[in-house]
Amino acid sequence: MNQAPTYLDRILARHREVASHDERDLEQLVQRCVDMSATRGFGKRLIADANDGISVISEIKRRSPSKGDLAEGLDPELIAAAYESGGASCLSVLTDEEFFGGSIADLQRASAACGLPVLRKDFTISAHDVCDARLMGADCVLLIAAALSDDELVRFHHLAIDIGLDVLVEIHDERELERALTADAKIVGVNQRDLVTFQVDHARALRMANQIPDGVVRVAESGVRHAQDAAELHNAGYHAVLVGESLVTAPDPSEPVRMLRSASL
Repeated sequence: MNQAPTYLDRILARHREVASHDERDLEQLVQRCVDMSATRGFGKRLIADANDGISVISEIKRRSPSKGDLAEGLDPELIAAAYESGGASCLSVLTDEEFFGGSIADLQRASAACGLPVLRKDFTISAHDVCDARLMGADCVLLIAAALSDDELVRFHHLAIDIGLDVLVEIHDERELERALTADAKIVGVNQRDLVTFQVDHARALRMANQIPDGVVRVAESGVRHAQDAAELHNAGYHAVLVGESLVTAPDPSEPVRMLRSASL
């Protein structure tokens, strides 16, 4: 009996279908990226702020496939400014439109409204996607180990570094960590949400923390609900947490960011 497609299966199939029709000249895209001014140093900001409590990557996210609308009327500029005033270190902006309601415009408007480095949060499955992240103004690109072959993970990571981007490599377990390190990942995010079931396992990040070597920026993703979570993750050795749903649904998004930052002091 065939297993029904998961959320991740459907999302990746759609992104790969779109990518298969992309006939833009890759060399030209790379040259345009190389000619751009320097990015704002996503990884450096996480490390610097981690000296004064856990760094917070605050996410701009309109909806999710599992929960539906989270913040339908979200204003990217206002929420980015609120995150910055609350002490966020960086932004993460969903740009997937079909499944998450995001857009390139959301990223660009948020980036222009504050001074924080920005991660393009999307399903990067081609070299063109890597270049697009740079061209739209992102400072960091997401590579999900579970969505890529070993060869793709290595090639896309090297390309991103070559064109001036930082790279957050997202993993879920020991095998994916090994793959990330083989690709020379310098920022590793442990996603506590299972991309097949979308359920959160709060023990995952704690289990993986001491397996990530020194010299690699450690980020805990998804399922960070309150200050106690942030404190536990900071004590476990994480430099940063990436938080979305609990922030975008808050009456004043700056306040939970402030609480997360102060919890780890």
